[in-house]
This record gives sequence, C-alpha cells and structure tokens, in this order.
Amino acid sequence: MFKSLFLITLFVLLFSGVNLTAKDSNPLLTKYDTPFGVPPFDKIKPEHFLPAIKEGIIKHEAEIDKILNNKKPADFKNTIEALEYSGELLNDISTVFFNLSSANTNSALQKIAKEISPLLSQHGDKINLNPALFKRVKDVYVQKTNLKLNTEQAKLLEETYKNFVRGGADLDESKKKRFSEINEKISLLTLKYGENVLTETNNFKLVIEDKNDLAGLPQSAIDEAAETANNNKAEGKWIFTVHNPSLIPFLQYASKRELREKLWRAYMSRGNANNVYDNNEIIKEIVNLRLEKANLLGYKSYAEYVLYDNMAKTPKTAYKLLNDLWTPALKVAKKEAEDLNALVKREGMNFKIEPWDWRYYAEKLRKEKYDLNEEQLRPYFKLENVRDGIFTLVNKLYGITFKENNKLPKYHPDAISYEVYDKDKSLLALIYMDFFPRESKRSGAWMTNYREVYKKDGKKVIPIISLVCNFSKPSGETPSLLTVDEVETFFHEFGHGLHGMFAKGNYKSISGTNVSRDFVELPSQIMENWSTEPEVLALYAKHWKTNTIIPAELVQKLKNSGLFNQGFITVEYLAASLLDLSYYSKTEKLSESPNQFETAEMNKIGLISEIIPRYKSAYFQHVFSGGYSAGYYSYIWAAVLDADAFEAFKENGLFDKKTAEAFRTNVLENGNKEDAMTLYKRFRGKEPIIEPLLKRRGLK
Repeated sequence: MFKSLFLITLFVLLFSGVNLTAKDSNPLLTKYDTPFGVPPFDKIKPEHFLPAIKEGIIKHEAEIDKILNNKKPADFKNTIEALEYSGELLNDISTVFFNLSSANTNSALQKIAKEISPLLSQHGDKINLNPALFKRVKDVYVQKTNLKLNTEQAKLLEETYKNFVRGGADLDESKKKRFSEINEKISLLTLKYGENVLTETNNFKLVIEDKNDLAGLPQSAIDEAAETANNNKAEGKWIFTVHNPSLIPFLQYASKRELREKLWRAYMSRGNANNVYDNNEIIKEIVNLRLEKANLLGYKSYAEYVLYDNMAKTPKTAYKLLNDLWTPALKVAKKEAEDLNALVKREGMNFKIEPWDWRYYAEKLRKEKYDLNEEQLRPYFKLENVRDGIFTLVNKLYGITFKENNKLPKYHPDAISYEVYDKDKSLLALIYMDFFPRESKRSGAWMTNYREVYKKDGKKVIPIISLVCNFSKPSGETPSLLTVDEVETFFHEFGHGLHGMFAKGNYKSISGTNVSRDFVELPSQIMENWSTEPEVLALYAKHWKTNTIIPAELVQKLKNSGLFNQGFITVEYLAASLLDLSYYSKTEKLSESPNQFETAEMNKIGLISEIIPRYKSAYFQHVFSGGYSAGYYSYIWAAVLDADAFEAFKENGLFDKKTAEAFRTNVLENGNKEDAMTLYKRFRGKEPIIEPLLKRRGLK
C-alpha cells in the first residue's frame, strides 16, 4: 500500500509544492535549515501546526487571488502552471502533519487534526468551487488543440480541468454549498474512523500468566511477548496484541484453541464492540454522504464516480475481474477447508474449522505436506539482510546505490535515512525507513513522501520518500527476523519507493505515484516476485547466526509450497474487494446496519464460514479512512499487470538491465503523464493477459 491514508483523502492538496518563507520562530514557517531541505523534525512541536496551517491557507489564497486578478487572458502559464505551483507552503506543512499523524501520532496531534481537517476541506472547496477560477481553467481547456503543448503539459491541463469538474466546479450554487458540506463532514468522519481503529488496536492485550498457555509458540514469539509485558510493567507475564507481528504467530502456532479464539475475536471486533469507539454509524454516514456526493456530480453511485478515473473505468469491469477470479478461488479454498478439517479429524478432534483455526492447522498441514514451517525460514530473513538484498537487487537492475545518513533529522528514533544515488552517481532521492510497530503508529505498511519530485525554474527538486512498516521487532539478543509475508511486504513497499524515486517531470501532481489507483500497485507488486526467486534469495537469505546462505533444499521446499493456501489468501482478499464495491455501488442509501449489509453480501457470494474478509467493515481503513474507497479491487487488477510484466524478466533474465531500463523509463519514471495502459503496452509490447496470474496462484 502506498502513501499515508490521511494524505490520500485530502484532495485539497492537489495544488502543491515546497518553498518556504520566513515567519517568526515557527520552524514550519521558516526555510528549512537542514541537509537537503528535509523537515526539521527535531524542532517541530504539535503546537506549531495549527498556526502554520492557517498561515499556509492565507498564503495560498493570496496566490489564487493573484491568478484571478491577472488582467491578461488565461493561458497555460498564468493559469494552469500557476495553479500547479500554488499552495507550496500549505502542502509542505500538511504533508508533515498527516505523515506524523499516521506514523507517530499522539493525543495532541489527534486533537489538532480535528481542527485542521475541516479547515483544509473548506479551503479546498473554496478553490475548486470558485466560478471565476474555473472559468479561467475552462478558457484554457477549450483551446487545448491550438496550444502546442507537450505531452506532460497536455496531461496537466486535462487533469486540472477534470479535477475541477469532479470537485464540483460545474454545480449550481445550492449544490456547491451542499457539496462543500459533504466534503467537510467526510473529512471528520474518516478521521474519527481511523482514530477508533487505532485506539481499539492499542487497547487490547492478551495477558498470559501460565507458561503452559504458551504451548506451541516459537521462542521468538514468546520472547517478544515477554518484552511487551516488561514494557507494560507486567514482568514475569506475556502479552500478545492484535498488531500483526504478535497476532499472526499466535494464530499460527498457539495450541490453546480458546486463546486463539480470544485473540482473533479481539482483532475482528475492533470498531464493532458497541462502545465509544464503534464505527458502524460512521460507516453508514460515510457511505451515504459519498453516494450523495456522486449523485450531485451526475453519477449513479460512488463507485461509478471513482472508477471513471481509473483503468477499470466502470464498476462492471471491476466486478467482472473479481467474479472471474472468485469462482476458481472459492473452489480451491473449499478444498483447502476440507483438507484442514480432515487434519483435525486425524488428530482425534471433533470440531469444524473456524476462522481462528485456519492459520494454525494450515501451518500444521504445510509441515506435513512439505516438511516446512515458517520458523525454519525466519532465521534466514534478518531484517538488515533483507534490506541489503533489496539494495543489491535494485543495484543490479537499475544501478542505484544507497548511503546511510544518520545526521538527518528524524521524526522517530526508529527511522533510518539514506541518500540514494543514480547510476551516474547523481543524487536521486532521500529515503526514510521505519520498520517496527508502536502505539503511535497505525497498523499496516505504506509508502509516502515528505516531498515529491518536480522542477521549477528549470531546477529539479529531489523527492524525500518514506517507507513505514510494522515488522517483527528484535527481542533480547535476537535481531528482527521477518516472516515470508513480511519479506514480501518489504519488497512491495520498496517498489512504491522506486516509483517515487525514479519519477521525472516538472509537475508533481502528475508525477511518481500520482497515478490511477489500479495502476499504482504495479510497481510495488512486481517487486514481490523477486523476493523468493532462488537467485535473489542467494543475495540476502543468510542465517543470522552463521551467515550461511539458505540451503537449496529449504529453497526447494519454499518453491514446492508456493501454491499452498492460495485459495484462502485469494478468497479473503476478493471478499474484502467485493464488500468494498458493494458498499459503493449502491444507488440507494444504506439503511441497514453495516453488520447486516456485510453478512448479506458475504452470503450472496457464498463465502464459507471458515474464512472472513481480509478486512471487516469496522476496521476496513483502506476504504473508510483511506484512499481506496471503491478501489480495493486495484490490488488484484495490478496483480494481473505485475504477473504479466514479470514474465518479461523471466523470459530475458531476472537481472536483465535492458528489461529493467524499459520498465523504469516506461512505467516508473512517467507517473501520470500518459494513459496507464499506453505506458504498460510500451513496456510489454502488448496488453496484459490474466493467465500468468491464474497460474501463479494455482487457480487454473
């Protein structure tokens, strides 16, 4: 997943840039006196944000007034480019704020967010709904065929005009007023939804006092739970949480079924416990407000509004892909459930597999069928080795190199910063990496940036990228040892990072990861393919104690088990994708409770009781407090692209520089300068086909 979810939701940041001016002692309002102009994290305090945001809004309004008061007829430079470069101060401050709100929040920031979000929403609408400003944009747009613009300029003009229209500029005054009210309400509701999930995630702790209750758990999980207990002043006990690095090993290995159920229920009931953090009413309001917003703009559903601007174009197209995959995936998942239930019976137990049993018995079955369990692999996936392996891989592919710079200001001590150099030794980007869970960080993993690449006055401004994850922490003398899933997540987020680092262009709003939601996952998902290839494993999979390369027989076991549990993995994802589309394809208001709606939708598609959607409604942050509403399908859409694209590397060589250069120049560098399918076909020479994905997942 890419970018902070808070940043994605704030369309007000459409007009952006970085160029600070001096303003008293607020570090957010003075030119950053830091290496490479990174934010002065060591000087920024929560109380700086609100006055800085207000000052940024004032300056942005003045810049808009300058455009409006220009006596010359509207043209590309004095209107479209001027808009693109306006709001630089506001964007810079907002970027820092919302990145911190997701990666290192606190009660002060959460309180400020409640004031800032409606301010930004109102400000964005004031710009987007300004009739005089829209007239200038439209005056340029209607002349587009006569302006002799280059490809990038033409795309900027197209996107600027389209964003004004989709932002309500063509509405009458009464509808504009309601449109603005809806945006302000949604900004606060999505904020509250995310805060509720974070609070519920942090609040639950499974405290174990009896060592016998740890039966089956690997020592690494036990040690981490002991350390968590010590940090919570519960020495001599063990604490497990619903953060993934704690949750997943417990569900995979803990022998005590009743404890697995307790932890699982705590995880799946977040935001749905009928308490002050309950998200059900918030979900209804968000869904209904987004439907009303879409209706105001002339769309039958919010999904229709969203997908018009994506590769899929229509809900029908997205549904077709999901349904084409659902039938074979569900068939495989049902067979997997039969196998797990058979294992339960072989062990002399008399119960049917429940969701809290699946990972436990799947791990047992993997050991039985392939003589492999995840704990055999983790000693070879030391975090630092995986990181160095990724560095080596991208050096082989693209020639880039990394140099740690521990003198850059950091927003948290865990963050590590690097200078990134291109193959010609020029400085390409800066990148922060922040690996471990904490209560101030929301769950999941994402790529974001503190500055996007752009050019102004002919000078390139390099990007500042950030990768934020929640990986297994070091414990005692044991370093951070990643699971296979965490390794793939690291490769995934680094792919997003490459998309941001390699971006080229004059205009940040159409560069880097600012592409359609169902295209943005291609650069990240294709990177996952390299993570378990034998030639790549040889670069980084070294035992943390002996430094020996992962044995060939273990690699073969990993390869043999590659199709194992793919039915479960695909079905839980597809169920969540279909749930998302179902909410936002509604053409009538949601009247029933989200629980009733979700149950009905899952029954409709025939989801088996042993599996729940990857994200249930009450903690589905992607679509209720992030940028993936009506767009969660995009991961599987991009999976079709990435499976097809990786075939080019398999045909020409995993480290083939010519293929890598073609992928870099056609996909990674171009951002949204051209249509996504045009860029893909330029790389691949043809449109993608679905067969490589079906084969990879064992669904064909």
